[in-house]
Amino acid sequence: MLKQDVGRTEELEFVTIDQLVPEDHLVRKVARAVDFSFIREKVAHLYCADNGRPAIDPVVLFKMLFLGYLFGIRSERQLVREIEVNVAYRWFLGLSLKDKVPDASTLSQNRRRRFRESTIYQEIFDEIVLVAMKRHLVDGKTLYTDSTHLKANANKQKFKRETVVKSSRDYLEALELAIDEDRLEHGKTPMKPKVCEPPVKETKISTTDPESGYMVRDGKPKGFFYLDHRTVDGLHSIITDTFVTSAAVHDSIPYLSRLDRQRAQFGFEVEAVGLDAGYNTAAICKGLEQRGVYGVIGYSRPVHRQGYLLKRDYRYHKLRDHYVCPAGETLTYVTTDRLGYRLYQSNPEKCKDCLLLDLCTQSATQTKIITRHVWQRSKERIGKHRLMEKGRQIYAKRKETVERSFADAKQLHGHRYAKMRGLLRVAEQCLLCAAAQNIKKIALIAAKNPLKIVQNLLEKLLLRLALLIPIPRTAPLKLETLISLR
Repeated sequence: MLKQDVGRTEELEFVTIDQLVPEDHLVRKVARAVDFSFIREKVAHLYCADNGRPAIDPVVLFKMLFLGYLFGIRSERQLVREIEVNVAYRWFLGLSLKDKVPDASTLSQNRRRRFRESTIYQEIFDEIVLVAMKRHLVDGKTLYTDSTHLKANANKQKFKRETVVKSSRDYLEALELAIDEDRLEHGKTPMKPKVCEPPVKETKISTTDPESGYMVRDGKPKGFFYLDHRTVDGLHSIITDTFVTSAAVHDSIPYLSRLDRQRAQFGFEVEAVGLDAGYNTAAICKGLEQRGVYGVIGYSRPVHRQGYLLKRDYRYHKLRDHYVCPAGETLTYVTTDRLGYRLYQSNPEKCKDCLLLDLCTQSATQTKIITRHVWQRSKERIGKHRLMEKGRQIYAKRKETVERSFADAKQLHGHRYAKMRGLLRVAEQCLLCAAAQNIKKIALIAAKNPLKIVQNLLEKLLLRLALLIPIPRTAPLKLETLISLR
């Protein structure tokens, strides 16, 4: 029988906001799993204790930001509109149906004036990682690192060309020491200190967001981007580090320093790492061996000119420290350059009549030169891990951990584009997005715990009894509070 709907929007009903939020809603799981009160203590030094108007609770401000990242709401103005009409969001923030939602300008002004020069975003992210460690969701034994690009909030057609200093490696001192030792072993004098200008390059600088970098990579879009360098723990894919650079910085440059930060900050005893081919450098391989870490790095295809012999066709003899070409001739050591490469050179008198000369070199002097890094042995040893059974198992989990983490961030949490301009603000976005992903992961895993299910049932039962107890509703009722009051 057809029945006409009668509007009932004007009826007065007696309900609590708690009754309107589904029991299995994500915000309930988050509220049960993570206590955000630590934020208030961390930002206390940024507020004046005895002057000015009463401030909005910083816990509420950061919870609002987390709601935006948890549910993929990119605009803060849209976030405020969603909170105004969404009962679950109000419940999560501790707001009643009639409470006024903080304005979007409140978020932006706090960011500009109060939090911009602070380390609060990094501290909040680190605290969430510690929460995961207390729940035994992170062990720090196996870490996976990769980077992804975020499109900068900049027009790629608006730029100027400038000459800038190249990004410097953080291992230069160790490399210079290794070069001097290698030269002494070969009877050469140590390198004299270089008294010239640092290396420079010409590149495009955005006039909209100068701190972004112009990216030109095979298989990647061209334009102005930022790079989010992210590390994920292998146990439950909890993000343990995120670091932002311009797209002009190579993936391998900040890696070792960020690995050391995690070991110092969280006390990780890292046993193995899984990296893609972009990290396959001699310096990283040497650094992993020095730290006693089992590195598994993807294969990087060498740059090769078509129609010429491959470098692997020249055999290296460790004891005699020379190369032997396919024709059986020897390439002897000449010197070690400032970049850390040994140079091995053939005898032009023997090469000029060689049948393989046209496949070997284009040199006008009929001389073949092969380079070998002073840390090449470390690179070769690390490279063998990829072919071992243990290495295969570690590397196979990259797609389930760090690659999946980036895919979720882009698809569900608005991580394809930089919302703001400038390195500090993009770093804020990446830290909050990573923290939100960790919060979600912690909440979903905790919700599957049978003990949590029993606790939730007890909370629901005691909540009914709480009507007989005068309790100030400044915060959601918790099981411990009700038991103590009973």
